[in-house]
Amino acid sequence: MQGGDPPPESPQVFRPRANRFYMAFVVSIPIALLIGGFSCYEVYRSPVWTDVSMPVAQPVLFSHRHHAGELQIDCRYCHTSATTSSFAGIPPTETCITCHSQILKQSPLLKPVLVSYNTNRPIKWNRVHDLPDYVYFDHSIHVNKGVGCATCHGAVNEMPLVWKTQTLFMEWCLQCHRNPAPNLRPVAQIFAMDWKPPNDQATQGPRLARDYHLDTKHLTNCTVCHR
Repeated sequence: MQGGDPPPESPQVFRPRANRFYMAFVVSIPIALLIGGFSCYEVYRSPVWTDVSMPVAQPVLFSHRHHAGELQIDCRYCHTSATTSSFAGIPPTETCITCHSQILKQSPLLKPVLVSYNTNRPIKWNRVHDLPDYVYFDHSIHVNKGVGCATCHGAVNEMPLVWKTQTLFMEWCLQCHRNPAPNLRPVAQIFAMDWKPPNDQATQGPRLARDYHLDTKHLTNCTVCHR
């Protein structure tokens, strides 16, 4: 290189159009994150994750629609501790045999029940409503404070196989804990599957909340459900 000559130009590594690819890549990152986040959110709230409206198979083809609907058997006949315990209770095989030792006792559908009874081994029912271990839930307090079965479990009297009708997410629980009045019913109607809020529920609900001594400040305290 002579003293007065300009320095040679460095070879260009990328072509000019590489700038367009770079800008497109930079712009696509937040778009991809947004789409990915939205997709995860939708999956999280969909039946794929929540199991809402997904019938749960059981070891015995037990129909709530037949027993609770057509025969109108009271919920407490099988779920004996619903009003006295944190757990509503799963009926022992003896409860089934009370009727089925005489009714349809030769049906192949009852074979698992008969095997359970004769071997003294309980039937392993599959849970439909299963809260995380870090959540404390008391079934009896809800029932005794005016919350009916169908409010959380849906119209089980119309379900051949039971499924979840609610997500059971914390936001769903808090919605009621913040304002329980719309869901409250008289004690005599707790187990009525056909109960509908009356026209004066806006007046009756707050009155029932006072009668049941419900305090929304306490109901929304973290320690109520997380202990």
